[in-house]
Amino acid sequence: MAGMVAVVFVGWAAWPDEEPEPRQREYRAETACLLTGNQGVAAAEARPVWAGMQEASLTTQVKVQYLEVDGPQTVENAETFLASLVQSRCDVVLTVGGAPVEAVRATAARFPATRFVAFGPAVATHNVSVVEASDRDAVQREARGIVAGLASGKD
Repeated sequence: MAGMVAVVFVGWAAWPDEEPEPRQREYRAETACLLTGNQGVAAAEARPVWAGMQEASLTTQVKVQYLEVDGPQTVENAETFLASLVQSRCDVVLTVGGAPVEAVRATAARFPATRFVAFGPAVATHNVSVVEASDRDAVQREARGIVAGLASGKD
């Protein structure tokens, strides 16, 4: 009997602990959105922007998301995708790639309360900032700073 008790005790002591419940990441209320061309965040010009956004999200808990322009890579088509990001309540909308950056001009005028950041040649206005840095590290830093600014109220 003592041997059986010992076996049960050893079995109980060696039984693996239960896995901890997965925890959901707690995000802030702010959201930064990225609009890219049809290659998404895999495109060379989008990678550093998305990397910077993700880095900032990890440290600040600001939500980040991206959307790629599906279909023809025209300004008119990109405007539709850009408007959908605005309507999904993005606090700042970053754009990268030909059609997405060009679409900012018309879309920004229709949504004056939304902040846009174009990574590429664009015209700055009261709600559009332009980042023309071509160095990957500089672009990544700019994107990180924009997202981090949402958390600190410096957007």
